[in-house]
Amino acid sequence: MSKKVLIITDETESIKSIARHISDELTGLKVKICSAKEFDGTDILSADIFFLGCEKPSPKSFSYLEDLLSHINLASRKCGVFSVKEKSYEYLCGIVKDCDADLGYPLHVVSEKIPRPALKKWVQSIVAGKIGND
Repeated sequence: MSKKVLIITDETESIKSIARHISDELTGLKVKICSAKEFDGTDILSADIFFLGCEKPSPKSFSYLEDLLSHINLASRKCGVFSVKEKSYEYLCGIVKDCDADLGYPLHVVSEKIPRPALKKWVQSIVAGKIGND
């Protein structure tokens, strides 16, 4: 049985593009990309790994997700956060903290052209559950 991966975005073009690149690196896994607006709480319960991405901190579309993550325990799940802005990935790390998911180091995308080897290494670190910048 393949692992299920959920990628939740804020629907901005930059974040959707990064989500597609992440999905491309998740070969052999069942991947679902959805916007935070369309997100259903049961989606995250069935996911083994989840990724969160937003362009700006605290987007309105993330309010339900924020509330949900503050009330459930996802200790057995792995999580990666990504953004084009440091404040945004700091926000994402903050909302994941309460759910106890195994949070890897954040991906800060500074250019439209993400170096594939670096992205692949980051995605593999999340899938493997490695914490920190090793």
